[in-house]
Amino acid sequence: MDSPATPAAAAAPLSDSQQRHLLHKLDLFRLQGRDRRGRAVLRVVGKFFPARWVSVEALTKHLAEGVFPKLEDRKFAVVYVHSGVRRSENCPGISALRSVYEAIPAGVKRNLEAVYFVHPGLQARLFLATFGRLLFTGGLYEKIKYVNRVEFLWEEVRRNEVELPEFAYDIDDEMERRPVMADYGSESDHLRLPHGAPFMDPAAVSCYSMRCIA
Repeated sequence: MDSPATPAAAAAPLSDSQQRHLLHKLDLFRLQGRDRRGRAVLRVVGKFFPARWVSVEALTKHLAEGVFPKLEDRKFAVVYVHSGVRRSENCPGISALRSVYEAIPAGVKRNLEAVYFVHPGLQARLFLATFGRLLFTGGLYEKIKYVNRVEFLWEEVRRNEVELPEFAYDIDDEMERRPVMADYGSESDHLRLPHGAPFMDPAAVSCYSMRCIA
């Protein structure tokens, strides 16, 4: 099932309540089902994120009120669906991503045990290999497992309990038609920077845009 589209254009900036209503309507975050280890699953669909219309403040409030309270007392995994993410439409900036991560309560961070990153693409993998440890403290980077096809996700997550949008399956179909596309199953071993690669100062990270991972 695909989510309703975001507005084609905004005549005026959305109010805080309108932004939070939009996030709820688009079903960006959904707690559903379990993975193979019995952990609750929080499904996050990147394509549904209305980056042009939603502020960091509205997003963090939405998470604090509607998502985090459900995760404070249970171990969970995140299924992040990167399929269909476009640079100009649904990619937040690095500073926004960092702010949201820092707003996650400590108890929720402790309960997060795995992130299944579906359809990451080469650019996303390179971005995380470069900036992942700078952006995500507390060992989150090491919990990311790349899942290059939806079919491999079901090795980690109970298929009949988690619903994915149809366009995620379309990516798998495209891979079948284009076998030269990367296909590595699911991986937890991240790309590593070559020996001698220049060090990136954490203070400079906010100058880059998440658009590079689309």
